Amino acid sequence: MKTWNKKDISREQALFLHNKFGLSPLEASIAARRGISAGSDLLYYLEDDERFLNNPFDFNQMEDAVDRVTAAAEEGEKVLIFGDRDVDGITATAVLYEQLKRMGVDVSFRLPSGDDAYGLSMAAVEEFAKDYGSLLITVDCGISNFAEIRRAQELGISVIVTDHHNPPENLPPAEIILNPKCSDSGYPFAEISGCAVAFKLAQALRLSQSELYKQDICLLNVRDNSVVECLKLRNFAKRKSFEKDFSKGNAMLSSSGLVEFLRGEQILVWDAAKISMELKGLFGSGVEFNLFDVRPEAAKIIPSVASLSLQKVSALSKFALYSENSCGELDAFYNVFVTCLEKKIDRAFPANKEASERDLQLVMLSVFSDIMPLRNENRIFAKRALAMINNGRPRPGLVEILARQGLLGRRICAKDLSWNVIPALNAAGRLGTPEESLRLFLEESAQKRDESAEKILSLNEERKKMEASSWEFLGGRPEKSLQKFGGKFCLIVEEKIHRGVVGRVAAKLVQRAGVPSIAMTKVDGVYIGSMRTARGVHCTDFLDKFGDIYINHGGHSGAAGFSLTSENFERFQQKIFGIVQDMELLEDENLTVDIDAELTGQYLNEDVMKVVDRFEPYGNENPELVFMTKGAKIAAAQILGKGERQHLKLFVEIGKLKWPALWWSQAARLGKEFNVGDKIDLAYNIQRNVFNGREELQLVVVDAGKSA
Repeated sequence: MKTWNKKDISREQALFLHNKFGLSPLEASIAARRGISAGSDLLYYLEDDERFLNNPFDFNQMEDAVDRVTAAAEEGEKVLIFGDRDVDGITATAVLYEQLKRMGVDVSFRLPSGDDAYGLSMAAVEEFAKDYGSLLITVDCGISNFAEIRRAQELGISVIVTDHHNPPENLPPAEIILNPKCSDSGYPFAEISGCAVAFKLAQALRLSQSELYKQDICLLNVRDNSVVECLKLRNFAKRKSFEKDFSKGNAMLSSSGLVEFLRGEQILVWDAAKISMELKGLFGSGVEFNLFDVRPEAAKIIPSVASLSLQKVSALSKFALYSENSCGELDAFYNVFVTCLEKKIDRAFPANKEASERDLQLVMLSVFSDIMPLRNENRIFAKRALAMINNGRPRPGLVEILARQGLLGRRICAKDLSWNVIPALNAAGRLGTPEESLRLFLEESAQKRDESAEKILSLNEERKKMEASSWEFLGGRPEKSLQKFGGKFCLIVEEKIHRGVVGRVAAKLVQRAGVPSIAMTKVDGVYIGSMRTARGVHCTDFLDKFGDIYINHGGHSGAAGFSLTSENFERFQQKIFGIVQDMELLEDENLTVDIDAELTGQYLNEDVMKVVDRFEPYGNENPELVFMTKGAKIAAAQILGKGERQHLKLFVEIGKLKWPALWWSQAARLGKEFNVGDKIDLAYNIQRNVFNGREELQLVVVDAGKSA
């Protein structure tokens, strides 16, 4: 058995979460055990409202990007969107392409095809210039394409980079860069996908259609009869603030800076009569403030606030509930004001609201495909999109691929997408035809989308065969490589591996060896490699140590790719050996099981799925809940598997119920470690199993052993 770790928590921790946020005792204990105790973190587990998404204009250069795209639309410029071949790049391209098309922009797209390398190519830049193109927008790439972007500028092409990969030390000379990982981006959450960055640009472009775009607004409030607090907004994003206590003996308006702060501003207040009276009390009747009362307008959109003071609005605010600090009146004013404006814009531009819902489903795919951490707004992206699909509103393209995989009409979760949909969409790019997956989302004809879905699934079957054959070529080399690197690293170089599955082979090496791994192949004299990681090693930090060996490289903390010439291959091998010798690995996660809660028969029933659903979606940094039950009796057992029988299906008695329990690849344990009739201790997930349209709950065993 592995080591089981059930973290101790205090009763006070769980009670606090139960009382303040309404979590059940079981949910509260799980949240506390997972360290999800701050309101700012719990928000994203308990809410799915788009109001909690970060503002696109938090990007410091977002307004510049919007103005440049708008100018291109107005001047009839030719615009090229250059994306990547994977699901993140394909979805990012689709989101931005559809938005620019709706704006009437003369836009085209290009993705790396065939044996093209990752990232923007020199050929794409020069061919676009020959076609009289003047604005190039990269999505999910570009941050490492210094030479190509410099060449674009030489040819008179403006470049906007939208990317999310780790930036190099020297950024490319693009006119505008939107990348949350750049230190000066201004964006508050760095771990969003490339498609999410494109979505933020699309959102900002949609806002630019309203009269509120670029409007400078100042919110003003008087608190505690003497404190004047102000907040300046632009595109709903906070820009500057002012606060001063003008209590007796401190009411010098002229030297306070308030006049300069408010000069030329449109001043909005909540309850103008009250605020005007308080200002006169502070500064006398000789000082005039031109105030606009927001409350009557807000009441038309949210009737429940018609007679409420800001203090009462704050008390009812969900933003206040989750705030780590006390949510003041000005915070409440800002939140209700922005909520009203967003609702007003949605009513004025219903097509934009529909477009946003379609886009969110693509963002969701990118979150799961690029293994983004399921925290902060990534959870809302995913939850909102999953809710749309499960409420019968999958977007065009997605509905066809779900239908062909038999997933329509049943509850879809993150695992369904990660195991079925995303590998199929990725297959087209891996085999050199990413346009097929992009066409699936852009095609207006349902019949043609269905044809694309059929081709994509066919390509996925071909990909599976390539992956299997590539693995067969390796024989015992993974074990030999692991030994060579002292059990700390695995490096495989095999020209027979198709370049489209080199990343999958690297991932399988990690799964098999439990250490960071690189798989490489050779195409037309160029070595192409992919790295996947484990045990705390940062991919891009690791690859950055090789300096100028590469033709190009880039990626994330958990996955990265690179290419190098044959001349540099020996140098690469020598240097990697030296780096690995000094590399330190964290403890192997596969040797331990973190337990979220222990369940007895009293609590293990169908209602437990409400708890499982509360913590959905699962994925990176939010693994499936693992429960523990001791002394479960094995009532029956079956060995499953086509050909070689390898999987174990147990039927275990826990309390008054008998549960099916699947244990993948562990059939050999039956008859050796335990038998029917024995009692075992189980660590398991709880999942829904759908077969022939019928749904039942089942346990999926993570680890087990005979009870003491």
